[in-house]
Amino acid sequence: MANIPSFEVPPQVRDLAETSVEQARKAFGTFIGSARRAADTVQGSTELARTNAHDIYTRNLDYAEQNVRAAFDLAQKIASARSFPEAIQLQTEYVRERFAAMQAQAKELGGLAQGAFQQGAERARSAVQQGVEDTQKAVKQGQDAVQQTQHAADQASH
Repeated sequence: MANIPSFEVPPQVRDLAETSVEQARKAFGTFIGSARRAADTVQGSTELARTNAHDIYTRNLDYAEQNVRAAFDLAQKIASARSFPEAIQLQTEYVRERFAAMQAQAKELGGLAQGAFQQGAERARSAVQQGVEDTQKAVKQGQDAVQQTQHAADQASH
């Protein structure tokens, strides 16, 4: 076997290597933390969208039930009407009431949809902003590590 020459690594070079590894570890930790927060945000946004969709769906079922019950009530009233003009009057009142009710229902559903959209947009804006800040922090840590490594290398070579 060939003899491998033995030489001692200067303390400055060891310190430089340790510092570089630690700085790279910190930058990577910042990056991974950012990625995990982004994944959590996506999951939270998915849950928010699911909850909002469920709320809108449930509200639609409630409205459908109200509207069908009102139609049954009208049918019962018309069946009990004593005259044709009374039946026409009941039908006219029903149309007026249902029109007003459906306008209110549409307004509420629109508000629910708008609120859901605004919540989603705010979450997305916040997540993007946090991602940008985390990325800037990781880049800054990387730049600092490079500068410190260069400085330490310069120091070690002199």
